[in-house]
Amino acid sequence: MAECTTRWYLIAVHHDATSARPVRGRFAPSPTGDPHLGNAFTALLAWVSVRAQQGVFVLRMEDLDKPRERPGAAERILRALRWLGLDWDEGPDVGGPFGPYVQSERLDLYEAAVRRLVEAGLAYECWCSRKEIAVVSAPHPGEEGPRYPGTCRTPDPTRAAARRAQGRLPSFRLRVPRGPIAFEDGVFGPQRIDVDAQVGDFVIRRADGFFAYQLAVVVDDAAMGITEVLRGEDLLSSTPRQLLLYEKLGLAPPRFLHVPLLLGPDGARLAKRHGAASLVELMERGEDPRAVCGALATLAGLARDGERLTPRDLVARWDPARLPRISLRIDPNAALFRTQVA
Repeated sequence: MAECTTRWYLIAVHHDATSARPVRGRFAPSPTGDPHLGNAFTALLAWVSVRAQQGVFVLRMEDLDKPRERPGAAERILRALRWLGLDWDEGPDVGGPFGPYVQSERLDLYEAAVRRLVEAGLAYECWCSRKEIAVVSAPHPGEEGPRYPGTCRTPDPTRAAARRAQGRLPSFRLRVPRGPIAFEDGVFGPQRIDVDAQVGDFVIRRADGFFAYQLAVVVDDAAMGITEVLRGEDLLSSTPRQLLLYEKLGLAPPRFLHVPLLLGPDGARLAKRHGAASLVELMERGEDPRAVCGALATLAGLARDGERLTPRDLVARWDPARLPRISLRIDPNAALFRTQVA
């Protein structure tokens, strides 16, 4: 049996006066609805972190999930973020040297990455359906479904020819090495996650041609020179898969910082059912964006209750060490909201 070793990824990227690589951070919303307070919390902290390091802030629209896209959502997102006081140096509406800044306009880059991985033997065609995987996998799958058992890891030309004759197309999976993957998160500290044990070889392009988020985000962040990714804690578990893709594609990974999620009073992720207004609704009913910003900053440990602040006011206060490391329950119906321990 092959020995399992931990794969360490040293990915902390810092900028100082002597660095030749300025900090480049980003916020990458999906136009599947109006931005809510949880989106605003992440966007605000990502912006403040970059501005505190005198870096470049990029806005990218991740619109690959076309069936869930809402008409006009992209424009409402941009308008609401500007109302909150955020700006960006590059983005779909302002341009920049690394465009386009809309994922659906970058499909050729994702296809080239898949082809490169396949040609190098690092990814392979998979002819398994979800039903077939469920039948041969463990009876108690994880949150992301059953672990892929590696059925197609060894090519079977006869099976592939039969599937093609049926008019089926393959998906493509990355070959995942055995053993845990370790990295340092800028908020939650040392992480050690075994992708092979939990997920197995994962899909980078589906049979219908849909490119996986894991692949697209890596290709985009590398092409746009992103050095820092601050995003929600829900994506912490996907980071090892992205680190593997950075490695296999020969790309430099960014520094990762994951921030806690905002939850409703019932402990579930904040949503409309909790009475949470979107940023667009707050804007249209005349709320003071400084009050919203101040309330979000209070959640992040950067302000006191009741302070009315602009994002620029937070730049001098920025300290990732002050960020909470637990999810935050909020009451969106109480004077914007009150924080509770999750």
